Amino acid sequence: MGISVRDRGVCAEIVLDRPPANAVDIEAVEALISAVQGIEHDRPIVLTGAGGVFSAGVDIKAFARYAPAEKAGMVRAITRMTACLFNHAGPLVTAIDGHALGGGFVLALCGDYRIATHAGTPKYGLTEAKAGIPFPAGPAEIIRHELPASILRRLTLTSKVIGVDDMQAAGVFDEVVPREILLNRAAEIAQAMTSQPAFSMVKRQVRGDLADHLTELAASGADPLADQLLDG
Repeated sequence: MGISVRDRGVCAEIVLDRPPANAVDIEAVEALISAVQGIEHDRPIVLTGAGGVFSAGVDIKAFARYAPAEKAGMVRAITRMTACLFNHAGPLVTAIDGHALGGGFVLALCGDYRIATHAGTPKYGLTEAKAGIPFPAGPAEIIRHELPASILRRLTLTSKVIGVDDMQAAGVFDEVVPREILLNRAAEIAQAMTSQPAFSMVKRQVRGDLADHLTELAASGADPLADQLLDG
């Protein structure tokens, strides 16, 4: 398994499903791009993870096996994935069930609305410095735009992980609900957002500059990390 799409009536539900931690390899990244592109452009999407984990980010073991060109290709594909998510005209609600680390946390930040749960005492962080792999170009732009400066500095430079209450207090997460209602609440919010007649236009006004920048990065392939990996 990797990425699955479920029909929830008005909404489409995209599920990250790569046990045990829903970490993504290049196939999963490409599958997520295809899943989003296969959904009507203004249809609401709920993005979540299976098995009580949102996503641990990049599958480090798989990434380590890739040849340099494959590693660079995955880095660029991650930026294409984020551009695809940000350019979806309909609401994107991230239902963050469990841990979200590294690239998994970046995926959570792609949500127009973000709902988490206390279940399992989840942790969130950007541990790229500790892992020895800097950010791809797209995620680097997203975290700079979407995180308060104090949290951005702490998470990236110390690789510290923090809990759901801190994320909600900082306004990074919009709601925290019991796990048993998480997906229903996410679908409810997505439907309420899409019922607003000017939603897509206002989303474009508010998030369009970042979406355009991600699109430009994806189209150009410009990425210092990808270049570094190719050099070897």
